[in-house]
Amino acid sequence: MNRKPEAKSYDETIHEKGFRFTEQRRAVYDALMGKRDHPTAVDVFMRVKSKVPTISLATVYNCLETLTDCGLVQTVNHDRESARYCPNLDEHAHFFCESCAGVSDIPLRAKRRAHDIWELPADVTISHHEISFRGLCPKCAKAAARSTTSKTK
Repeated sequence: MNRKPEAKSYDETIHEKGFRFTEQRRAVYDALMGKRDHPTAVDVFMRVKSKVPTISLATVYNCLETLTDCGLVQTVNHDRESARYCPNLDEHAHFFCESCAGVSDIPLRAKRRAHDIWELPADVTISHHEISFRGLCPKCAKAAARSTTSKTK
């Protein structure tokens, strides 16, 4: 049975990459792990500000860059919107709601790697991939259906 190797802790990963442990970096990481909703840097800043009142938005951006470089979080880009940050390191896709702008994770159903699903040209090497879906989340789809129903009455 193939098992994923046990993930290293935040402290081990930061230390191995040669970065210092800082209160700000830890607060940013904890904010991402505490609410896994793909926040922007500004969202993270607002969450962390109450715990670390002296933190600046620039520091939050620097912390997010470090956490991404260390492989502790992923950057999620969608069109021309602000980058969002995802603490889910399992292979997955993202769903972007076109109405409320929410972002959610979509796990792989077959537990296969994404590059095993697509017919890629021979001899290509995949270094990175991002798979995303767009549409209406269940809440927005329900609201849209109600709106359509009320207009036809």
